[in-house]
Amino acid sequence: MLTRPSPVPAAAGIYGWHFDETPAQDLVAGRLLYVGIAPRHMSNRSSTQNLRKRVRYHFRGNAAGSTLRLTLGCLLGLELRRVGSGGRMTFGRVGETSLTEWMAEHARVCWLEHDEPWTMESDLIARLDVPLNLDQNRHNGFHATLSKLRADARTRARQLPVTA
Repeated sequence: MLTRPSPVPAAAGIYGWHFDETPAQDLVAGRLLYVGIAPRHMSNRSSTQNLRKRVRYHFRGNAAGSTLRLTLGCLLGLELRRVGSGGRMTFGRVGETSLTEWMAEHARVCWLEHDEPWTMESDLIARLDVPLNLDQNRHNGFHATLSKLRADARTRARQLPVTA
């Protein structure tokens, strides 16, 4: 995903993540666990997001900017911390590096170019069993477990000192 030239197109579309080893016992390895879109629908301004940028950020960004990374880190037991001025939460340098290494070993991503991916997102989440998606996915059996896990991680992070 990070090679140059990148196999991921700099185009609008839908992407999906699956893992050969799951980050939680309740999940099934090898199947689709998360879907996303790039760009998000923006009615009053244009977005510079595309599949390549979004997939790369999920892969090597941080939990403050990637709900997928936040979810995976929480499931893997990494400690969420407030960073910088205290308004953002990540797994810190060591945790984010550890998460990136885990993803490099176990994560796989697929994509489909689509000019207006936001027209498909709700339908995909409704039809597919994608337990790592929280938005629009209350019907999923893993939703309550994952929501609580992430909320608990945020609560703990707010009780700890801010890190660099």
